[in-house]
Amino acid sequence: MSELEQRCAEAGLKMTGQRKIILQVLGDAQDHPSVEDVYDRAKAIDSSISIATVYRTLNLLDELDLVMKHEFQEGYSRYEVNWDHHHHLVDLETGEVIEFQNDELEALKEKIALDLGYDLIDHRLELYGKKIGSKKKK
Repeated sequence: MSELEQRCAEAGLKMTGQRKIILQVLGDAQDHPSVEDVYDRAKAIDSSISIATVYRTLNLLDELDLVMKHEFQEGYSRYEVNWDHHHHLVDLETGEVIEFQNDELEALKEKIALDLGYDLIDHRLELYGKKIGSKKKK
């Protein structure tokens, strides 16, 4: 059983064969796949998987906080397994999503919350930019 399957079982999620395939696709993803990407990859493994099953499974995994749902200002959602805490920089020209961690940023966020009288419970940070020196395509 994969680590993700184990986390799902601990959360009380029934592990069907199709859910296991969707978890495998998510666990193997090196990108932030959309619902359609997950569906295409899962369907290549098991042609009986429906897009409705993918939607339901991703929504359930999101509710259980086992995946993170991202919008990235694209008009559709992308997903990733909720393994660790990190942030994203989205290249507005290519759509590439770069993951990063920064200890100074983490400390600053905690300080801001404390200065305002709060314990920081959760947050998300998404940066959007264009590569320095890149020229806009016409």
